[in-house]
Amino acid sequence: MQISKLRNIGIAAHIDAGKTTVSERILFFTGEKRKVGETHDGQATMDFMKQEQERGITIASAAITAHWNDHQINLIDTPGHVDFTIEVERSLRVIDGMVAVFCAVGGVEPQSETVWNQADKYRVPRIAFVNKMDRVGADFNEVVAQMDKHLGANAMPIQMPIGSESTFLGMIDLVTMKAITFVEKERIVGEIPEELVSAAKEARRAMIEKLSDFNDEIAELYLDDKEIGTELLKKAIRECVLKLVVTPVLCGAAYKNKGIQLLLDAIVDYLPSPADLGAVNAHDPDDEDRTIQRNPSINEKFSALAFKLINDPYVGQQTFIRIFSGKLTSGMSVLNTNKGKNERVGRIFRIKAKEREEISEAGCGEIVALVGMKYTRTGDTLCEESQPILLESIAVPPAVIEMKVNLEDKKNRDKLGEALAKLTNEDPSFHFHFDEETEETIIAGMGELHLEIIVERIRDEFKVPITVGQPSVSFRETLTKAVEYNYKHSKQTGGKGQYAQTVIRFEPNPGKGFEFVDITKGGVIPKEFIPSVEKGLRAAMEKSPIAEYPVVDVKCILVDGSFHPVDSSDMAFRLCAAMCFKEAFRRADPIIMEPVMKVEVNTPDDFIGNVTRDLNKRRGRVENMRRFRKGSQKLDGFIPLMEMFGYATVLRNITSGRANYSMEFYQYMPMPAAKQEEIIKERREKRE
Repeated sequence: MQISKLRNIGIAAHIDAGKTTVSERILFFTGEKRKVGETHDGQATMDFMKQEQERGITIASAAITAHWNDHQINLIDTPGHVDFTIEVERSLRVIDGMVAVFCAVGGVEPQSETVWNQADKYRVPRIAFVNKMDRVGADFNEVVAQMDKHLGANAMPIQMPIGSESTFLGMIDLVTMKAITFVEKERIVGEIPEELVSAAKEARRAMIEKLSDFNDEIAELYLDDKEIGTELLKKAIRECVLKLVVTPVLCGAAYKNKGIQLLLDAIVDYLPSPADLGAVNAHDPDDEDRTIQRNPSINEKFSALAFKLINDPYVGQQTFIRIFSGKLTSGMSVLNTNKGKNERVGRIFRIKAKEREEISEAGCGEIVALVGMKYTRTGDTLCEESQPILLESIAVPPAVIEMKVNLEDKKNRDKLGEALAKLTNEDPSFHFHFDEETEETIIAGMGELHLEIIVERIRDEFKVPITVGQPSVSFRETLTKAVEYNYKHSKQTGGKGQYAQTVIRFEPNPGKGFEFVDITKGGVIPKEFIPSVEKGLRAAMEKSPIAEYPVVDVKCILVDGSFHPVDSSDMAFRLCAAMCFKEAFRRADPIIMEPVMKVEVNTPDDFIGNVTRDLNKRRGRVENMRRFRKGSQKLDGFIPLMEMFGYATVLRNITSGRANYSMEFYQYMPMPAAKQEEIIKERREKRE
């Protein structure tokens, strides 16, 4: 397959916009499957996990290969639920283009904005598909307007719908100026109905006007009132998509098989191949400031990014990779730059959701799964040992919610540990730790649904019977003023003792996490013990001396210290640094940080007062209200996560079941002093 005929694309949107249905229709029309699967009956190819089929939602991003018009399309269907946003993040890191799906009724929803911002971060070219045009309340023009207003998308319709709601028949292609209607699964291309000719010409003029801002040839022809050919229009649209200056908008009704073939044509015509995007930037592992480029060519040295791990019951762990340069063959030895270890590539698979096709080699631009990787995890770079590079990794959001997990039978302790380790490998946004005092396992993730799915998988896939406690918020602590502290650790118990002294300055480091800087001079602490100081600090920050939550955003500057030629050791400096931190932290005006969620509520006008009063009670801050559709409004605001438990039930009650909401993690923010006192008191009582 020529690299110019390869498309690595993602399908992403808000929950319930119809992404998986769009994917299923793509598989049907490309001939990858004979029967159309549906999310509502649990038969969707892309939703192959048991938990996905039961809920009718996508949880894990699924990869599949399809072919259309002599092009290979590697398609990744991503989740819309915010609890699984890591799946979107890692997919966007490796795709070249994106289809953003919007519901013709719901328009731009909160998760649409999140996905759009993630795509902006990775500069992913995209086209938009307004789905569900057959639904009551469908409004194509309103969705286009919302894309401009809320996303800054510079949306450019390249189709015009013929009818809407129950009268939706198809669309007018503004590039070819043909009407496309559908009978069963067949598309019928014909002339534009007479009553729509004038509106279609006006819509085409608006499209050409927008393109003329970015293409001189089209601008010249437009000003001279000359005909602009189809091929020139397609070329101009493609150039604008690659430069991220416009977003072409298509429409359809995936469930009714309307518009999918045209969407496939647009994917091939307008979204980039790996060659279009040019060289990928990487770093020299030994010099972070030195940039190395790898061209998307089979003749370059091999480089790839691991972006996902799946435990398959038949072949074991599958490691999904995107190859950015060179060629990979079965049996080849590659370097994992992040781990500094060599890996031997076992088997290579081209994935078709839960089906797989074994291949002997894979080239630049491809997305494949490897079996037999021992050390590779999400975000790791694989490359040839002779020329190591480090590709940009994948950002992992912080876990904001915790849950206690207990074994029904202590004999299963090892099985539980194994299951949790595998799940952590698969999902970097999931964490766990064992609390020695309470002898409970604590799992942490992105939301209640996220942990609910994890618990189900532990029970169903790994056959470990467990009971769970109520979810609780994952708080953090930090300091608010700089403190320098001198701590001497000295123990004599006969024979060799323990001696270490550290003088460390602790400073607030908002939003930058943990940072360690050594400014000691003259060998006051031998070089071999400097890493021990850092390890001691990191260990101490896992549990603060105040409320025992993890400590974040602290800069630690090692200023001075001393050692003993006999009694100093790695352990002595670790203990010394840990105690130095604990003593200093108490004096640094520590505060508890709580996760604050960005919340959007859609409510009928009649209940706006009830909703805002309830949000205020929850320490919420309403940022703005905007008209959603006739008779309805959207409220945007920020609310602490600890106040959101049980909100779905309350919202249902105060709005007679007519409002809905969505929320996503925004950031950690300081908790009010009174609340902090409550939390600290509770923690003390539990310890006692």
